[in-house]
Amino acid sequence: MEEILSSYNLIIVSSLILILSFFFGEVSKRTNIPSVLMLIILGIVMKAGMDAMGGSTINFFPILEVLGIVGLIMIVLEAALELKLEREKMVPIAKAFGIALIGLLLSIWVAALILHQFIPGMDMTKAWLYATPLSILSSAIIIPSVTSLREDKKEFHIYESTFSDIMGIMVFYFLTGQLDIEHSSGIGGFAGNVVLTIVLSLIASYIIVLVFQSIKSHTKLFLLIAVLLLLYALGKKMHLSSLIIILVFGLLIANMRLFFTGRLKEWLIYKEAKHLYDGLHVITMETAFVVRTFFFVIFGLTISLSSLASLNVALVSLLIIASIYIIRFVILRLFIGKDILPQLFIAPRGLITVLLFYAIPEEAMVAGFEPGILLFIIIGTSLIMTYAMIADKSRTGQAVRRAQEKPVGYERWSAPTIERVEEKKQAH
Repeated sequence: MEEILSSYNLIIVSSLILILSFFFGEVSKRTNIPSVLMLIILGIVMKAGMDAMGGSTINFFPILEVLGIVGLIMIVLEAALELKLEREKMVPIAKAFGIALIGLLLSIWVAALILHQFIPGMDMTKAWLYATPLSILSSAIIIPSVTSLREDKKEFHIYESTFSDIMGIMVFYFLTGQLDIEHSSGIGGFAGNVVLTIVLSLIASYIIVLVFQSIKSHTKLFLLIAVLLLLYALGKKMHLSSLIIILVFGLLIANMRLFFTGRLKEWLIYKEAKHLYDGLHVITMETAFVVRTFFFVIFGLTISLSSLASLNVALVSLLIIASIYIIRFVILRLFIGKDILPQLFIAPRGLITVLLFYAIPEEAMVAGFEPGILLFIIIGTSLIMTYAMIADKSRTGQAVRRAQEKPVGYERWSAPTIERVEEKKQAH
């Protein structure tokens, strides 16, 4: 056992995992199979190997918890740095926010009804708590997977998944707060908490940018990451919605010309602040890659495949998965119209789902809930997204090949538009 955990073995294994993760990312770009799914499978294979060598007694949960929190911060920051708050994008952002919020709440409600009906000992209060992680989109899976989509669709998924992450976490911690009725502040107190967090986040973000733009040291980027992690942890200790701190900072530094106006503009050294943004963007992507890699591999090491064999697990999981896409279909048709492919099927569950599941308070635990439901839904939604992305890529390629004439603006046409033009050509 000690030989398995020797320093050099850990270095070798860690290095190989990162190298494989890079290749998984390249495979994902060509096949649309989520790299996250490959990482989970790698963890499952490693678990089988460790069991054979007698290493199954290792407790990975503390590592998983820390990686999940850091990964969550990095992923939200990475997404926020991509969000440009330009005037012409206000409508797409508002639409993505509305879809994320309505989809999240309806999915939680329906999933809670299913869990309450089929899981022994699951009352509605606990059902809502368990349903919340299962209803949150995974930006960790979505953002790396939609790079090949048309620009407007890619931006929609970045906005929607980021909003879903943040609002889902806020709903989860609001529900955990309601477990203690004596200290519960209700919806009014929760709303006040959010407003207070936003105000403090703005103040802290302005101070950070103004201070760090003047620091000449080449090592200031990790110092900045350390400050953000500190603010997040302190916010948690103060029972604030800490993820908003990360989101607000990311939005502010990505949209400095919008936030630094009037007298504030005189304090901003734009060239230095832009260097800070560029460096932070790179280091955030790199850190998110490393943390995401180890999180999902370790998650694969902690899961039990035997739970998937349960008929009740399969039934509950399939009902929840079906509800996800039915609700999503209705919402997308109302907000977007007919052009909802492949957006309809890009609704995977992942890092946030796992992280929040392990954060359910002990007093809310339900013995009858099988963790296999978690794994079933994560794998099921990821496979559905994979198939949809492959089908969309094939459909788009065929439509482009059939188009013989390319009018002005052709590059921005969607596959359905190209197909309609081709049908008209053939009719004439």
